[in-house]
Amino acid sequence: MNNESLLESLKYNEKGLIPVVTQDYHTGQVLMLAWMNKESIELTLEKKLMTYYSRSRQKLWLKGETSGHYQRLVSLSVDCDADTLLARVIQEGAACHTGEYSCFYREIDIDKKGEE
Repeated sequence: MNNESLLESLKYNEKGLIPVVTQDYHTGQVLMLAWMNKESIELTLEKKLMTYYSRSRQKLWLKGETSGHYQRLVSLSVDCDADTLLARVIQEGAACHTGEYSCFYREIDIDKKGEE
């Protein structure tokens, strides 16, 4: 399937958004989950820099625009249902707005099972 057909097959939600899991190209570590719309996907593919759609601000968001922590696109994949994207990126600096490298830095201790 060519790029155009693959992109046209995407299943956006009722707000015109699709989730994207962003992963470090070198380590495989999941960095974040964000949302994209058709325009942000097109810009990402054009510039090779991750551009998301901010649901809270209701506008496009170039990752790193204010922090300098850009995400350089290496590959973009579509899942089997065409309702989720996987972006593999080269991360410059931290991915998380807290300063952590990944947004998934807090781990739940599965051995405690709510014993606290």
